[in-house]
Amino acid sequence: MNDLLPDQSPAWQYLEGKFRQLMASYGYSEMRMPIVEPSGLFSRGIGAGTDIVEKEMYTFADRNGESLSMRPEATAGCVRAAIQHGLLYNQVQRLWTSGPMFRYERPQKGRYRQFYQFSVESFGMAGADIDAELILLTARFWKELGLTEHVRLELNTLGTLEARQNYRSALVEYLTQYESELDEDSQRRLSINPMRILDSKDERTQEIVKGAPVLQDYLDDESREHFETLKCILDAAGVHYVVNPTLVRGLDYYSRTVFEWITDSLGAQGTVCGGGRYDALVELLGGKPTPAVGFAMGQERLVLLLETLNLIPDSVNKTIDVAVVTRGEGVSGRAMPVLESIRNRLPDLRMQVNCGGGFKGQMKRAYNSGAEFALIIGEDELAAGTVTIKPLTGDEPQQTMDVNAVIGYLQAK
Repeated sequence: MNDLLPDQSPAWQYLEGKFRQLMASYGYSEMRMPIVEPSGLFSRGIGAGTDIVEKEMYTFADRNGESLSMRPEATAGCVRAAIQHGLLYNQVQRLWTSGPMFRYERPQKGRYRQFYQFSVESFGMAGADIDAELILLTARFWKELGLTEHVRLELNTLGTLEARQNYRSALVEYLTQYESELDEDSQRRLSINPMRILDSKDERTQEIVKGAPVLQDYLDDESREHFETLKCILDAAGVHYVVNPTLVRGLDYYSRTVFEWITDSLGAQGTVCGGGRYDALVELLGGKPTPAVGFAMGQERLVLLLETLNLIPDSVNKTIDVAVVTRGEGVSGRAMPVLESIRNRLPDLRMQVNCGGGFKGQMKRAYNSGAEFALIIGEDELAAGTVTIKPLTGDEPQQTMDVNAVIGYLQAK
């Protein structure tokens, strides 16, 4: 787990602001859920046989002996909250959330045990058009951030639960022949979550998987039609994609459409966004049958990607517009009402007062602050009701003017 220091936070604020703006433009509403939930929510929703539940959750007993867990992802909690507050039955919801998640896994570049995600969840819409909307929405996000050329989209369909069960039986039958040759994780998954073996990074297991039955051969007609409709919408919208028949998601609740946006710009390929349809989850967690689809994005990896590619605008790192420099004993305190009157008129102005220190030291800090202007206030200015404004870049001369003129000057600049 890591600290986010003041010089790092502007990049995060930039990313968060872009995402919030995107969500508003598509009509999605923000939802905030607790960080801690009953452990059973995740074992039921995510799947007891997944790596997350088996090996990665932070789980503890509270004082009443109830087993609680720090949320490892947002979807199960969002579904729980939506059921609890009556947001789903005979309704359509477009929701998003953002915040920390927790998994006990090996930290690596762009990944921590406390990590931050954007999560988007849509409920009550069964057609491929909402799947397409989420993919188009993410494609627009990459365009806004300047990442379009640095990410690629992979798609697959997992079919219905029944189709997957038929495929699972065939897959297990095939893989059992090679059980002793599979990597240790895949041997364990063979009886618990065999489809995750398709996603193994072990070279020998990958070779074995190449000869495995293909899920597409077991799909139901409705799922095929759903997937073809999705591809047609993406084709018409000009979104390039690759169908990856081995693409699965690490959580049990996915069905039909699954997708990932992947980048190669951080060294080893990394997923920056993953999601899909999970039509059975609401009913599994106690609600009425409700179609649903969503995705999650890791914020650490996105910030790292933007920084690596130098895609964060210089203006993002600017923290103040105006540095206030005072001359004379006690002047900074007596100047405060003047500065507050300027803030009243210019509420978006970022203005910082040098509280204490000699004039030369204050001016040096003003130049180093990145501010465009210094406001200089001394005994003479206080007595005359004026302020001296000094541009800190370029060769424009400093000027002394009354407060109203200063406000007009800053407004114009």
